[in-house]
Amino acid sequence: QVQLVESGGGLVQAGGSLRLSCAASGRTFSFKAMAWFRRAPGKEREFVAGISSSGGHSVYADSVKGRFSISRDNAKNTMYLQMNSLKPEDTAVYYCALDPSGRFGHTDVRDFGSWGQGTQVTVSS
Repeated sequence: QVQLVESGGGLVQAGGSLRLSCAASGRTFSFKAMAWFRRAPGKEREFVAGISSSGGHSVYADSVKGRFSISRDNAKNTMYLQMNSLKPEDTAVYYCALDPSGRFGHTDVRDFGSWGQGTQVTVSS
């Protein structure tokens, strides 16, 4: 069972940047596609970005395309989300998740089996 721990959240002004990290335990990290999701107050959890097991492929929600960048370092069992040009509407709890199927491209919450506890990102206007 993979354990995921997010970090790097905080309070930032609109237009600022943050870098989230997701540290994973377990041997299967490098074989699995991963993703970031977020849940804003009063809303459902939504897909933000996904990355293949090798890191060679990525996909983004339209709302963050061009502003966020997902990456991973399999040697460190860590995934990242670089968030630039942050907007107040990016305020949410951000979660990392692992796709147990190993296949890249899933964006539905139900396709992901392991989740972190989340890290709060707050963007002030």
